[in-house]
Amino acid sequence: MIDDLYSLDIGNVVFSAACGGPCTEGCVTLGRIGTDAWALGDSKRPEAEPLRFTTAELTAAGIAPERFGLS
Repeated sequence: MIDDLYSLDIGNVVFSAACGGPCTEGCVTLGRIGTDAWALGDSKRPEAEPLRFTTAELTAAGIAPERFGLS
C-alpha cells in the first residue's frame, strides 16, 4: 500500500488521453506512477498538478485504465 501518492515522482510518467468527445476540447489524461498508483490530469491545463489515485479509487470512480490503453 502506498502511504503518500504525492511523494511519488511523476517527472518521467507518460500520460495517455481518453476523450469523451472531440479531443480539441481537451481530454482526461492518465499515467501509471507506481504498482497501484495513477496520476490523472487535464490536457486543457497541462501546468496543473495531476491528481493521484490508487487503482481501487479509480475503480470506485468508474475510471478504467484500459480506456486509456493502460493496464
